[in-house]
Amino acid sequence: MLRISRDLSIDENDLEIGFVRASGPGGQNVNKLATAAQLRFDTNRIVLPPDARTRLARLAGQRMTKDGVIVIHAQRFRTQERNRADAIERLVSLLREAMVRPTPRRPTKPTLASKRRRLEGKKHRGDIKARRGSRGFED
Repeated sequence: MLRISRDLSIDENDLEIGFVRASGPGGQNVNKLATAAQLRFDTNRIVLPPDARTRLARLAGQRMTKDGVIVIHAQRFRTQERNRADAIERLVSLLREAMVRPTPRRPTKPTLASKRRRLEGKKHRGDIKARRGSRGFED
């Protein structure tokens, strides 16, 4: 069992991990060995609150299919074991981030002192600019 948060944990049997050939540099091994891990996880197998499910869909982006399956392709490392661990770690961090509720923004008003400081700064800047053109051309 992978522990995501206090309320959520997923079974490792729900993860489908396959190995495919990795692209990019890798020497002679790149054409012979299937080292890139492709993790598939069906989000319908776990119980998520509706707000967490929408955050997960937004965070996953193109990695989530229309059916709710998250597909993570990991090919950073040269071995299957490290790529497998990397894919699982990325899935867990994605789920953890989706479980965090954002704090609601409380609208605030600027203080009277900050309004005065802003207006004084604008006046000062305007005075500087007005003094630039004080010398006119005399015909």
